[in-house]
Amino acid sequence: MTASTLPAPSLAKEIALLAVLATLWGASYTFIKIGVETIPPVTFIAARTLIAGGLLLAIIKLRRLSLPRDPAIWKRFFIQACINSVVPFTLIAWAELTVDAGLATILNSTTPIFTFLLTVLITRHEAVTTRKLFGVVAGVIGISLIIGLEAFNGVGKEVLAHLAIVAATISYAAAAIFGRGFKGLDPMMPAAGSLLCGAVLLIPVSLVIDQPWTIVPSTHSILALLGLSIFSTALAFVIYFRLIHTLGSVSTTSQAYLRVPIGVGIGVLFLGESLNPTAWIGLVCVIAGVAAMTLPTRRRVAATAG
Repeated sequence: MTASTLPAPSLAKEIALLAVLATLWGASYTFIKIGVETIPPVTFIAARTLIAGGLLLAIIKLRRLSLPRDPAIWKRFFIQACINSVVPFTLIAWAELTVDAGLATILNSTTPIFTFLLTVLITRHEAVTTRKLFGVVAGVIGISLIIGLEAFNGVGKEVLAHLAIVAATISYAAAAIFGRGFKGLDPMMPAAGSLLCGAVLLIPVSLVIDQPWTIVPSTHSILALLGLSIFSTALAFVIYFRLIHTLGSVSTTSQAYLRVPIGVGIGVLFLGESLNPTAWIGLVCVIAGVAAMTLPTRRRVAATAG
């Protein structure tokens, strides 16, 4: 099923999961910022993938399931690991040594744009409609209004770090499309498989580059690592692979637009930050953009309701 064929109750559930995914991944930038204060990026991401992958593997065992044994599937797990965890996770963690978590969120929220462009130019596996184009535009406008142009005053500085986040964003977009190839598998399988593959790739690099036995991480960094691994990675990946098949890759990556208003909301509630009227207008634009990219047409809803 895709977003255009889901009955209304199921669609509501999938959109709720989209919001949960946006919250989990929206929090990840803060977790990363705190974590890399005392844990080097490669080691931090190696531990993230190992903990999250191990947790999912344990849950799979408790469900009395087993990971696939087909070498072809594991080859796809390794590819997914590279483009959905190893490369983007490491680039963002490295970038956040110098870039604020908020700016990293902004730059990484452009994932749907690159997914949309890759879909149009290469795969063409989803219909390119005027409404999806509107969703992309509305989302970008909304983010600009929420953040305000003053947030981009530092974009000219730390150019390599900003380019690293953009590269990570393109990698995420490719992963969203490639992830469609796991259709038919329990969502936990590609999530666990790709994370374990990511750990296999990153741990040797960590041992050589960072010599993790010499690191003395702070309590805050360790807690951030656990929060990132359990909630923003293990749980988020299961939801992500489910939504790839129910809403489609473009619609699933549209949750990137929700990360910014959710992050702003957390700041208002827990950090005493404030929103100006323009930001509230931007929030409406973001929600409109996500709705345009996920909700089916009225005609199709009527057809599936019958």
